[in-house]
Amino acid sequence: MFESFNPSAAATKDAGIYGLPFNEDTAGIVIIPVNWELTVSYGAGTFAGPEAVKNASLQMDLHHHDFPNLWKKGIWMDEFPRHFKVLHAGLRKDARIIIEAIERDVLDENKPKYKEIFDRIRKANEDVRYWLSNRIAYWKAQGKIVGVLGGDHSIPLGYHLFLSDKHKYGVLHVDAHMDLRDAYEGFKYSHASIFFNALQFDSITKLVQVGIRDYCEEEAKFVEAQAGRVKVFFDRDLRKRMFEGESWKNLTEEMISQLPEKVYISVDIDGLDPNLCPNTGTPVPGGLQFEELIYLLNKLKESGKEILGFDLCEVAPGEDEWDGNVGARVLYQLIGVAAE
Repeated sequence: MFESFNPSAAATKDAGIYGLPFNEDTAGIVIIPVNWELTVSYGAGTFAGPEAVKNASLQMDLHHHDFPNLWKKGIWMDEFPRHFKVLHAGLRKDARIIIEAIERDVLDENKPKYKEIFDRIRKANEDVRYWLSNRIAYWKAQGKIVGVLGGDHSIPLGYHLFLSDKHKYGVLHVDAHMDLRDAYEGFKYSHASIFFNALQFDSITKLVQVGIRDYCEEEAKFVEAQAGRVKVFFDRDLRKRMFEGESWKNLTEEMISQLPEKVYISVDIDGLDPNLCPNTGTPVPGGLQFEELIYLLNKLKESGKEILGFDLCEVAPGEDEWDGNVGARVLYQLIGVAAE
């Protein structure tokens, strides 16, 4: 169906993601956008992340360096339901009431006003989680490769719900943060709690975290209590080992050796150097360079492990398209690793 499509030409404004001419029937890869950031408490903007990535993708060249024919497999972006976007607008205001009460040290969770807000936000997050799990199931039943594009990092819990009764698998998690807090700021499904919640599924046998450089005592103790189920490659330790002569090749091989044969990939854009994602909600100095992440993903692909799914989260648009530009390229690489 793409015989008349010129991959070297400029994208038209009405084209799909990456300027491609595919639709839901002809695409082999479906990207599900999830415009959701109820619990962010520092910088906001990830709600518009999917659109920022899509808009920036239109100016990308399609001839991928590692996967030259990737575009021919067909990539199409789904739609996040409008009723969830409307719901989000109201609940985001409610979440700000909670966050501001915490900042003023006046929050009393026993007060009906606050309890009702927590309950509404919890239910909305659960509704999105079940919707996403069911949506993934819908596309998987049609033989599609499925990726998720956030939104904040709470949203991939729906993917792990989908996988929970189907596979035993490991997770490669690139991030500045551990995201292992229990109900951060009172929100059970916080962006800072995604892997605390995901690890409640016995299906995840190993969590390998890369680039971590900001975490709390609670999270450090949680890792210790997991008795090897969680392996953390702290950014500072990685840099020290590289400064003292170890290669990124050896380090990535060590990371990948920790993973089982089936792997899910979760990338929070703030796992990268914040020069590459200055508008993400919680930027932290340090982090991976772009080509370090690409090399890690390619080494994972070369290992022969089966990629079950992937997500990219926390991309937030700024005054220009820089964050979306980087995000679009990270997403393209994830698609290639999962699809080729």
